[in-house]
Amino acid sequence: MRNSKETLIRPVGMPDSLSRPIVTPLSTAVAFASSTPDELDAQYEGRAQGYTYAREGHPNATVLAQRIDALEGITGGIVTGSGMGAVTAALMGTLSAGDHIIGGDQLYGRSLRLMKEDLPRFGIETSLADPTDAAAFEKAIKANTKAVLVEVVSNPTLRVADMDGIARLCADRGILLIVDNTFTTPRAYKPFAQGADIVIHSVTKLLAGHSDVTLGYVAAKDPAVQKKIYDFSVTTGMTASPFDCWLAERGLATFDLRFERAQSNALALADHLAGLDGVKRVLYPNRADHPDHQRAATLLGGQGCNMVSFEVEGGRAAANALARAAEGIAFAPTLGDVGTTLSHAASSSHRALTPDAREALGMSEGFFRVSVGLEDSAALNQVFTQAVQAATAV
Repeated sequence: MRNSKETLIRPVGMPDSLSRPIVTPLSTAVAFASSTPDELDAQYEGRAQGYTYAREGHPNATVLAQRIDALEGITGGIVTGSGMGAVTAALMGTLSAGDHIIGGDQLYGRSLRLMKEDLPRFGIETSLADPTDAAAFEKAIKANTKAVLVEVVSNPTLRVADMDGIARLCADRGILLIVDNTFTTPRAYKPFAQGADIVIHSVTKLLAGHSDVTLGYVAAKDPAVQKKIYDFSVTTGMTASPFDCWLAERGLATFDLRFERAQSNALALADHLAGLDGVKRVLYPNRADHPDHQRAATLLGGQGCNMVSFEVEGGRAAANALARAAEGIAFAPTLGDVGTTLSHAASSSHRALTPDAREALGMSEGFFRVSVGLEDSAALNQVFTQAVQAATAV
């Protein structure tokens, strides 16, 4: 007679082994078995560590979150299915109808939409203010202001927020400071050490770094606030894919090296673009002509980022010509890949804004954002020389 375990459809447990894998195993399990109801209670009540259902957490998400926690100097962060999932979990997990939040007026396009259209539908008041001026945020504060959302370096205009002034303001007024650290990464800026209450990342970008995952991360300094964010995330199903988490953890192993090379290439490209005929302006925080250069030098400790923005003469026709001529450069609305990508705010991230609204923020039809990758710097400069020449010819 065969052993009953041999006839079961689902095997019980993993083979015993004195050795262990040197890389994190991929766990695609949706459900996790406990031995008794008492064991399940212990896990749900926090008296024992374990997993129950993948929507509530799984091993690959835990490992990735802990790796990013270590970079940010915090514990208890969670991984979500996207960067916007992290933003939404942070805001909806902490705000209620009747509350008011102030956001930077140059946030990522979908964050702006969330502020302008979605939060008000749930009775949450919103205002936008210039993040380079803490006084503008102070002026926007109301009696019901509960939170501030700001990007350290704005997308795509690369303005550097007055983080010191905004952090002091939030601390004095008892307002939650929520910082999107995607562009700067923990390599250039540590928000928790500078007064942030909640930190957000689009892991999709530089942290994962290979354009093959979609993930977000959010962590709060106060465990009670983190619990609210976690509960909202789990309830609304912002589950991160185990495979994406596994890939992102693999990407993190080379994060420091990628950041340094991309940052070096970005500064070289910014300097090169600034010398080309037909380029109206170049924005890179480490350049002396950047409007927030002194603040960037102090705030980021000499670090920069892998992003360069620039503007060429001409309208949409010139923009089309530039994108076509940038041979080997992907024209795509993303950033942080090992390869350089080119994006156009008017047709992608900020397309929901009116032309006048984009112009007010400095985003004309000739405005481009470059996510600089790991290519040979001289070759990269040559490609952009050809692209700008094509735009100028139009």
